Amino acid sequence: MKQILYKFIFFKLMGWKIDGAISPDIKKCVMIVVPHTSWHDFYLGLFTRGILKVDMNFVAKKELFRFPFGAYFRWMGGEPLNRQKTENKVDAIAKVFETREVFRLAIAPEGTRKKVTEWKTGFYYIAMKANVPIIPVAFDWGNKTVKFFDPFMPTGNKEEDFKALEQHFKGIIGKVPEYSYTPKG
Repeated sequence: MKQILYKFIFFKLMGWKIDGAISPDIKKCVMIVVPHTSWHDFYLGLFTRGILKVDMNFVAKKELFRFPFGAYFRWMGGEPLNRQKTENKVDAIAKVFETREVFRLAIAPEGTRKKVTEWKTGFYYIAMKANVPIIPVAFDWGNKTVKFFDPFMPTGNKEEDFKALEQHFKGIIGKVPEYSYTPKG
């Protein structure tokens, strides 16, 4: 029933499309969602997740998972990050991949909703450490389309891999166009 409601709102009322999907065979991955220019991206992700019926996850500091919101955040795919002083975020998140049978981490490589000229690198090192593919996902507000691209296995050559990944986002416009990420080259 929820999926029917999501489809009605997303496709009919909002006029959006979904181009591609995540194969259910891919149980673990890092999804990079670009551009991230507005809080509106959150509900686009929720609708997309509900329509495709594919679990998608996020991580947040463990303090957010306390009462009264903890159960809701877990239900929405959240995983509390118990970051110890001796462990960096990449290592902590890579450990989550080890403990879960299915974990598709959605992350915005821009790290903010404002204009940036370079992506943060954490998503890349998480994928490397967890030995999982990166799936580029575009929230194209200009064409009202959520686009899923083919999985990409990082090679360890960060500069070349970033060039390849960034090419998926040429011409993609965010909700706030002036904050949209502009790929190099």
